[in-house]
This record gives sequence, structure tokens and C-alpha cells, in this order.
Amino acid sequence: MKYVYGIIIALFLFSPLAKAEQQLSYPDWLEQFVQRAIAEGHQEAKVRTLLGDLTPDMAVLDRDRHQPEFTRPIWQYLESAVSPLRVKNGKQAMTEHALILSELQSSTGVPAEIIASIWGLESAYGKIQGDFDIIRSLATLAHDGRRRNWAEGELLAAMSMLDQGLVSRKNLKGAWAGAMGQTQFLPSTYLQYAVDGDGDGKKDIWNSEADALASTANYLRRHGWKTDKPWGVEVNLTSSFPYHLAEDTVLSIGSWQVRGASLAEDRKWSKTELGDGARLLLPAGAKGPKLLISGNFRVIKRYNNSTSYALGVGLLARALVDEAGLLTAWPRDVKPLRRAQIKQMQELLKSNGHDPGGVDGLAGPNTRRALRAYQQRIGLLADGFASEQMLQNLKVSQPVP
Repeated sequence: MKYVYGIIIALFLFSPLAKAEQQLSYPDWLEQFVQRAIAEGHQEAKVRTLLGDLTPDMAVLDRDRHQPEFTRPIWQYLESAVSPLRVKNGKQAMTEHALILSELQSSTGVPAEIIASIWGLESAYGKIQGDFDIIRSLATLAHDGRRRNWAEGELLAAMSMLDQGLVSRKNLKGAWAGAMGQTQFLPSTYLQYAVDGDGDGKKDIWNSEADALASTANYLRRHGWKTDKPWGVEVNLTSSFPYHLAEDTVLSIGSWQVRGASLAEDRKWSKTELGDGARLLLPAGAKGPKLLISGNFRVIKRYNNSTSYALGVGLLARALVDEAGLLTAWPRDVKPLRRAQIKQMQELLKSNGHDPGGVDGLAGPNTRRALRAYQQRIGLLADGFASEQMLQNLKVSQPVP
């Protein structure tokens, strides 16, 4: 799954230890990895034969530093994710594979349009699966050091695939970060969740649409997809709404209503339609669309831990069945911060007594949480949105002694 890409970015950051590990030469890294592989039950000779002649792929490292889910404004990302061409091709793909999608919806509870949407975002409905050498890509990322433990784990899983005869070495191709097939499974994900969707005894996520789609539906089901529950609904909020509750607080629909949330869409809602509780999502702060999201949204994020990606899946799914997208316009006049500016904001948050969880240039949940706390402390609307105005405010704030 596109490497569950967002999980990788969110969890493996530029720590001092990682920077030190980056200094290893490829042969030195290989010697360390061989010992780990042996401990995991792999044969030393096979490991050296597989990896010994490889060299790091600089194109992989370049892609790693510039992932679109994390480097573009969310509205620009969504323009591509839910483009007219992707919607048109998706509707055609759903028609061509209506039977398998219908069967999967019935057997797993995952809507056909959600499965198709992931298919569309991951590989343009099977057309663009990537031609990177998975083994070389994972070895490159492991040697790089920033995400060594994760990359080595995936490399070991890929080696297990080869040992079990699940795929040939020459066919082990995919995206730059190790994801494979029509719906972009990592090797470890393949081993855990891939299924035989067409009954031929294989789990061929590269060439069998049935296998790829069934594997994706299986993944979502096993991670807790709730049948007949939407991934989210757009809402309007009153001027006195307590924005500081965004993202972290789970409340019932009724509780959100009491606090000032109402449906943006022209319909009534059931107080149970989002399940046991919902969170408030502000993907562009108080000036952008506001959504109450269910557990199903978080299941999509298990596939790829990026809010932009999960929102892209949800909105593309709506478009594939001719449902409306978001009603509120994106605040395109607001200039998002560059990575260097976010690092500066994180440093300033720290000096003001609010822990952003690290200084990595990514405005993740810890940074947004710290920013909301800062905004609330100085009497601003606490939406946690990293803007140039917030950066300027922090620059003139007095550091906490």
C-alpha cells in the first residue's frame, strides 16, 4: 500500500542517532544486516548473493525527501487525487470489475467505491505500479539510516516472499519505497493480508485485479472497517465553537452538536451514523473545510498515515458514485509554510513551553497539538493550523523561562 507511506514519515524522523547511522558505508551496513537476517532464520549465503552487488539508488532517496502528501498544500494534492481523468477512469474500472467489487462489498462490508478509490490512487487502477527494484529500494532506505529498522524489516519480509516462492526475483518490482502491485502492498503487508481473489491458488497482486482488490478489502476489514458507516461528514461550526477539541477528542454526534457543529449538507443526520464517536478534522484550519470523521477514516489512514491521502480516498470514492465533495472552499490565499519554516515554528513552540514532538519540518499531530495549546494560551482561535501568521506570532512571543 504505497508503503503505508504516511506511517513511515510520521514514525521515523531525523533523529541524531539516524544521522549517525547514515555515515555507514554500504558494505558496513550489509555486514550488520547479515547478522540480523541470520538471526531471523535466513541463510547467510542467500543474503550476500541477494544484496552484495547492489548499490544505493539515489532516486529512491530523492523521492523519500519529497513525498507529495507531505510537501504540497492539501488542496493541490486533492486536485490530483480527485482529478476528472481519475474519476472517469475509475468509473470505467468499476464497471469492468463490478462483479468482484460487489462480491467484496458483500463479504467484507467495505464499499466498492472505497476499494476502487484506493486502487485508483495507488496505481491508476493498475496501470502504474512502479518499476523500481524492491530489494534495491529497501536496501537503499535501510542503508540511509533514517528509517533503518522499518526498511530492514520490510527487506526481511521481501526475502521471505522469495524463499517461499511467492514471487520471482525479476518480478519483485514496485514503487520507490517498497510497495508492490495494483494496490501497493509492502512485503510485510503482503505476507499478512494478501488473499487469492480469483481462486487460482496464487496471491498475484501484480497481474490479477481480483487478487489485488480482494487483498485491499481484506486489509481494511481486518483493521476494523465498520459496515454502513461513512468515513466522515462535513460540518459548519459556530463562532464560539471550542476549536481546541479538534483531532484528539472523540465525542458523539449529539455532543458535537451541543458544542456548535451542524451538517454542512442539506440533510438531517442520525446521531449514530458515525459509530461510537467522531473526531473533528480541520485539514486547513478554521478557514477551510471542517469534518467529523469516523473510525473508518482512521482505517484508511492505516493504509497510508496521511490525512491528505485518506481525504483523497474518501473524496474520490464519493466522486466515483456521483456524490458531492466538500462544500467549503479551501483557503487558497493562505500560504502554507515551507519545511524550514515549520522547523522554526517547532523550535519556537518548544521555547514557549509547548512540545511539538520533535523538530522535523512536518506539521504532524504533535506539532498541531502544541500549536493549539499555544493558540489557546494567548487567546487565539485554537485550530492548530501552521500558517505564516502563527509563525510571526511565535517570533514575538516571550519564551518560557
